[in-house]
Amino acid sequence: MLDQTATFDVLIVGGGNAALCAAISARRAGARVLVLESAPKFYRGGNTRHTRNMRCAHDAATAILTGPYTEAEFFDDLLRVTEGETDEALARHMIHESKSVLDWLVEQGVRWQPSLGGTLSLGRTNSFFLGGGRAMLNALYETAERLGVEIAYDSEVVDLAIEDGMFLSATVARGSESLEIRAATLIAAAGGFEANLEWMKQYWGAAADNFLIRGTPYNRGSLLKLLLAKGVQEVGDPTQCHAVAIDARAPKFDGGIITRLDCVIFGIVVNKDARRFYDEGEDIWPKRYAIWGRLIAGQRDQIAYIVFDASSRDLFMPSLYPPFEARTLNELATHLELDAVTFEHTISEFNAAVRPGTFDHAILDDCRTEGLVPPKSHWARRIERPPFYAYPVRPGITFTYLGTRVNKEARLIMSDGRPSANMFAAGEIMAGNVLGRGYAAGIGMTIGSVFGRIAGREAAAYAHN
Repeated sequence: MLDQTATFDVLIVGGGNAALCAAISARRAGARVLVLESAPKFYRGGNTRHTRNMRCAHDAATAILTGPYTEAEFFDDLLRVTEGETDEALARHMIHESKSVLDWLVEQGVRWQPSLGGTLSLGRTNSFFLGGGRAMLNALYETAERLGVEIAYDSEVVDLAIEDGMFLSATVARGSESLEIRAATLIAAAGGFEANLEWMKQYWGAAADNFLIRGTPYNRGSLLKLLLAKGVQEVGDPTQCHAVAIDARAPKFDGGIITRLDCVIFGIVVNKDARRFYDEGEDIWPKRYAIWGRLIAGQRDQIAYIVFDASSRDLFMPSLYPPFEARTLNELATHLELDAVTFEHTISEFNAAVRPGTFDHAILDDCRTEGLVPPKSHWARRIERPPFYAYPVRPGITFTYLGTRVNKEARLIMSDGRPSANMFAAGEIMAGNVLGRGYAAGIGMTIGSVFGRIAGREAAAYAHN
């Protein structure tokens, strides 16, 4: 039962990694903390439930990481994937702070495993959660509860009282109840708006009806919309998001990691017109996998097909669903309901352009096409060994980049440019400060952990002073 007569030091809205890192950080600093999670307990945690790893800078190899990953290299990778669309000072601050996060998370009960192989071979750069995101989340909840953090589920914030950039109280809906919760500070950690398809359609039009939401159906952007309406400055392009290619047969919501497909580099991708539309071998997969959702979103009916042959069948982690299989390309085209003549011409044209090389999916190898538009810059091999396979794929939206602007203290910036004295943000709701576009594996969890810890620390200090 929520006690609306109580006054909390820190009110945190959200229930995922960023929220829990903030809660633990604030509680360890002596604050009385309340976490409001809009989802039921079983579905708590937002997109954290589906994650596997996070990317942090470190100066040397560890028991779980095979070598150093310097701040400079991390920043260079971030610049490359965002094409410079990032707040440089804030990004450098996040990367520096990330160096201490891995050990801090261990202190909160999180455990790591050696990095996985395959197309997401990240043994030097990324740390993988033992048991995956749900195990990580459960560890953080257990620590938070042991420390005395109060947690309320099925609790949606439907209004905020904010005056002159100062948070006063939140109106919370719990079933048929409407409660007013007061706190000295507010931390917004409630994710983006990807599950709000009506909001998505404002920017994408009818195409958004064909989007699949990889994560929680509870990230509808309610808190984000409230904050922006109350004078918080927005950041980010509303059409930019973390969007990957996922199996078109996946459920509308909550399909998670098992519906993602990492086999693009092993074949070619064609659209509904049976034609290629982008370089499948542009760069190492962890730096390019999150562009494919938006690429497919730009194709007719927002669908595409990853096509490969028997030589690649066992080189990647498969989807939950089996691929379409055929002995001939003509038969495969029939399965996919594609024009067989165009499909076979596309494959023939690709095969003729392939130049021999030494195939190695872990590096930028020398297997490429020549004279083909678009090219395949690396990992190009002829598709000629039956049986032939294909996966249908659609845009799988993980989280959106439109969010709230913050400073290095994770304080919300108001529309007049002033930082709020007592409002903070962490996680996907402010990820657009760092991610103007693009993505590299694990950065979302880094943003949540780093800014969550900062927000909790700063909110507790404000409440005490």
